[in-house]
Amino acid sequence: MLGLTIGVIAVGVIAILWFVLTYNGLITWRTRVRDAWAQIDVQLKRRHDLIPNLVNTVKGYLKHEREVLENVTKARQQAVDVSGIADTARAENVLTQALRQLFAVAENYPELKANQNMLALQEELTSTENKIAYARQFYNDAVMTYNVTTQKIPANIVAGMFDFRPEEFFELEEPAEREAPVVEF
Repeated sequence: MLGLTIGVIAVGVIAILWFVLTYNGLITWRTRVRDAWAQIDVQLKRRHDLIPNLVNTVKGYLKHEREVLENVTKARQQAVDVSGIADTARAENVLTQALRQLFAVAENYPELKANQNMLALQEELTSTENKIAYARQFYNDAVMTYNVTTQKIPANIVAGMFDFRPEEFFELEEPAEREAPVVEF
């Protein structure tokens, strides 16, 4: 009888330990996902902050390209205003396309290509795009691990009990947009 009682207590302790460790693991991964998204958000804000400087730099040179500048400004504002991962991805894709169009038009202006402010902004945007790509990869890796963890047996039991929902990946919509914008001058 004593052996049975000790066995039941041992199984109970093991079950409680498993439950606590599983719950804490899920909390850790959910927190990593949120932290990774915060890193993407920081880099996107940095990108958004650079764009007004870029528009002001090219404005004087691209007097006849008003529509291009308006598209960049409008796309930037939409990207700033959105929330949610899917909407952010869509808005950033539109912004990337608008920037590509701006840089393509700017290629026709040799004085602009040699402008020191433009060169500095080009370098800063290239650096920011690289940081966004890295942050996106880190975020998607964290989401994958979290989502897999919440779906595996027996952790899915704890995940279901405490409403650990799958997170969205931060994906680009079209394969053509998977390339970083080219900002060469």
